Amino acid sequence: MKRYVYINDDELSQDLYCDNRISNRKYTLLNFLPKNLWEQFSRFMNQYFLLIACLQLWPLITPVNPASTWGPLIFIFAVSATKEAWDDYNRYLSDKKANEKEVWVVRQGIKKHIQAQDICVGNVVWLRENEEVPCDLVLIGTSDPQGVCYVETAALDGETDLKTRVIPSACMGIDFELLHKMKGVIECPIPDRDIRRFDANLRLFPPFIDNDLCPLTIKNTILQSCYLRNTEWVCGVAVYTGNETKLGMSRGIPEPKLTAVDAMIDKLTGAIFVFQIVVVIVLGIAGNVWKDTEAVKQWYVLYPKEGPWYELLVIPLRFELLCSIMIPISIKVSLDLVKSLYAKFIDWDNQMIDQETSTRSHATNTAISEDLGQVEYILTDKTGTLTENRMIFRRCCIGGIFYGNESGDALKDVELLNAVSSGSSDVIRFVTVMAICNTVIPVKSKTGAISYKAQSQDEDALVQAAACLHMVFVNKNANTLEINFNASIIQYEVLDTLEFTSDRKRMSVVVKDCQNGKIFLLSKGADEAIIPYACAGQQTRTFTEAVDQYSQLGLRTLCLAWRELKEDEYQDWSLMFKEANSTLVDREWRLAEVCQRLEHDLEILGVTAIEDRLQDGVPETIETLRKAGINFWMLTGDKQNTAIQIALSCNFISPEPKGQLLLINGKTEDEVGRSLDRVLLTMRITTSEPKDVAFVIDGWALEIALKHYRKVFTELAILSRTALCCRVTPSQKAQLVEILKSCDYRTLAIGDGGNDVRMIQQADIGVGISGREGLQAARAADYSIGSKLYQILLC
Repeated sequence: MKRYVYINDDELSQDLYCDNRISNRKYTLLNFLPKNLWEQFSRFMNQYFLLIACLQLWPLITPVNPASTWGPLIFIFAVSATKEAWDDYNRYLSDKKANEKEVWVVRQGIKKHIQAQDICVGNVVWLRENEEVPCDLVLIGTSDPQGVCYVETAALDGETDLKTRVIPSACMGIDFELLHKMKGVIECPIPDRDIRRFDANLRLFPPFIDNDLCPLTIKNTILQSCYLRNTEWVCGVAVYTGNETKLGMSRGIPEPKLTAVDAMIDKLTGAIFVFQIVVVIVLGIAGNVWKDTEAVKQWYVLYPKEGPWYELLVIPLRFELLCSIMIPISIKVSLDLVKSLYAKFIDWDNQMIDQETSTRSHATNTAISEDLGQVEYILTDKTGTLTENRMIFRRCCIGGIFYGNESGDALKDVELLNAVSSGSSDVIRFVTVMAICNTVIPVKSKTGAISYKAQSQDEDALVQAAACLHMVFVNKNANTLEINFNASIIQYEVLDTLEFTSDRKRMSVVVKDCQNGKIFLLSKGADEAIIPYACAGQQTRTFTEAVDQYSQLGLRTLCLAWRELKEDEYQDWSLMFKEANSTLVDREWRLAEVCQRLEHDLEILGVTAIEDRLQDGVPETIETLRKAGINFWMLTGDKQNTAIQIALSCNFISPEPKGQLLLINGKTEDEVGRSLDRVLLTMRITTSEPKDVAFVIDGWALEIALKHYRKVFTELAILSRTALCCRVTPSQKAQLVEILKSCDYRTLAIGDGGNDVRMIQQADIGVGISGREGLQAARAADYSIGSKLYQILLC
């Protein structure tokens, strides 16, 4: 299915697609009372108390004042309804604020100020620096002459680093004054939740024709809830609006949570009620028999000879009211009060304060406190939750020589510093690749100091390390990079960027040296994605040993390589690359195939080792919780190798031979099916052994497994105490929680970014960390804590 978005065609778009009104509300004014009462009376205990309260309204059968039951019952329901109404009102205010935000759009060729909720698909929207993106846009213009802009995507993927976005090639060079007159059509997929993918095409109408068809990727979009940074203005075409945006498709209203104790009490209440019915029937029959045989003989009883039709019900119902003391309404009042008090103890606990940020813990949901002691599975994010998300360059191996092994810090290694100063060709090329094989954006402050905005902390660590070695990345002007090396400026032109994918496990850039005109391919990536593609005759054994040595130390490794390209070789390849970029079907596979044609015969330069520091107390906390019988799953959007290394560092899994990792891979249904069967068979065999077995799966294989092999994957989830799920989307995180809940396990989800919100809401207990990635997770959670994972133990 495809969607055709006509640029600046208001009437057609308004009829076909929804407006940009956002609604996260659970209730409306009309359905609040019936819906809230339905939710409250879905519990059997509440139904029982309502039955008893209704029976007490009949004076003939009750000896007490009905207010003794109706008073507490109405009070409890009123408090619960008021809390729900207040929460929903806050959601309404949040929606109202977002919907009524003023934005600039083009209507009938004229730039107008309207509310965000009135944006329609096809409208051209204008944004200024630091403004929030109101809907999903395809960029058509920016203030940058080269068509580049920078966005912060923390609300989408939890990453606070800036991302680079660029306008399509067809829109390059269009004058600022003509953008609001642009006409054309965008052929794109129907709305989906995938925030990493957007395969579309743009066709402009006369007089704006650049070429027949222009391919669009996620790099040409800015998505709802992102923020525009370091860019004066941008304009874009609305392609998805309202709850059809990628974020809107992933958003959900949390369902009411029922604790294990509440579920148990409901079952006991049902059992006691059945017992009451038996007692009432027996005593009711006996009472009516006695009344008809003996009571009529007693002159002082004054029974009438003929009573009403319901007379047979009076005695049984009186016995029911007498037996109602078996389930006193005070139990509900007492439970709610105790839960609220326990939640307050969490709020008041000074040991739960994060000393670094002075952040207190907070219990938002006061009704589920007792479930904290019944958790069976903990599902956790990685970056910012287990780790501090601060990468530090520690060691490296260049041309077979190890640096930093003795001091633990390569940047202080005298041999490396001397090699840079003396102009060692191997070291200079290695540091050059560190400085420019990335998507980093240098930002110069008013004082002249340079800071870096990187899409990953790894890239930031490499660029910072290169700067310490006198290879300073000072400026990026569109496709031109400027490097300051020993007070001389070196310029490179970026011709193409071969982006990282989980399949290729590497990224490359094609650059031209502006001084001599030579073209180079610079690559960095995992060892298995770089070393096998070394040029014939190069010895790679030392690099393999370096990777093994650094991995055993828990460091993140990257291999760096380069190759000089001939002009005609690059030109031929460039045509294939552009063609693959424009296809709508299997674009990712086609691009990978084309990239493979260039990324070969590489000269391996060396290996870097980066430390991602764990949060304080993480290994000890996880080890303690695992000894208590709690299982751990890591759900992360990060790469597979990184997740495995962090899992080993924080005692998620044991290293070989005590532990074993089983990989579930595949791009097709058959490949994933075979991989699942193999892993499941191994799991069944090893369940009787004391071996620590865990499975690893990436987002692509997980999508296929959940769609076609859900039953098999569920069995695997039951057998596995530990799992590492990599490159997963927010919706996949929520699905994994749902699978474990369907097996009657009590789940706790913990995260710190906007991408963790759905997982947190879906779990029996949601814990949000007030960390570097914002407060979205903390606001959506049942409990919020500081940045230290060990605080879970104190709950």
